[in-house]
Amino acid sequence: MHRILIAKNKIFMKKIILLGGGGHCKSCIDVIENENIYKIKGIIDKKKKFLLNYRVFPESYLSKKLTKNNYAFVTVGQIKNYKVRVKLFNRLKDLGFRIPSIISPLAYISKHAIIGQGTIVMHGAIVNAGAIIGNNCIINTNSLIEHDVIIREHTHISTQVIINGGVVIGSKVFVGSRSIIKNNINIGDCSIIGAGLYIKENLKKNSFKK
Repeated sequence: MHRILIAKNKIFMKKIILLGGGGHCKSCIDVIENENIYKIKGIIDKKKKFLLNYRVFPESYLSKKLTKNNYAFVTVGQIKNYKVRVKLFNRLKDLGFRIPSIISPLAYISKHAIIGQGTIVMHGAIVNAGAIIGNNCIINTNSLIEHDVIIREHTHISTQVIINGGVVIGSKVFVGSRSIIKNNINIGDCSIIGAGLYIKENLKKNSFKK
C-alpha cells in the first residue's frame, strides 16, 4: 500500500529542469529528492550525458517550449564568481519558467522568515525569525542565519557559516565555510569573505577578506 501511494505521488510531482551539472548540482539533487515536491526532468550542461542517473541535455534544449508546466532552477555553484548564476537566473526569468525556492526537509525555517525565489536552503541549515533571504541565493549545509538578518540576492552563504542577528549582507556576496559574522554588521555588495574568518567590522562594496 505504501509503495502504491508513493507511485501516485510521483505522478503528480512538479517537473523541474536544472541548469548546471557540476558538484553543486549533486548537492541540489539530494535536497530536491528529499523534499519530494519536484521530479527532475533533466539537467542542462555541456559534454556530460548523465549525472546521478539523470539525463543531461545541451544548452540548445532550453527554450520557451519547455516553460509550460515546468519549473527550473539554477544549480551552478558560486565561489568568487557570481556572474554565471546571475546570468542563468535572469535567463530563466526571461524565458518564463517558474522558479521555486528549494528547502531541505532537514533544514529549519522559521515561519516568520522569508525565502526568495530561486534560493536553496540545504541540509541542516537554520533560518530564524525575521530573516529575509533574497532571490537566487545558496544557504549551504549547516549554516546558521540568525534573527533579523537580511541577505540580498545572488549571495552564497557557505557551509557552517554563522551569521548573527541583525547582519545585512549585500547582493552577489560569497561567505566562506565556517566564517562568523558579528551581530549588526553590514557587508557590501560583491564582497568575498574567505573561510574561517571572524568579521567584526563593516565591509564596503567589493571588499575581499582572506
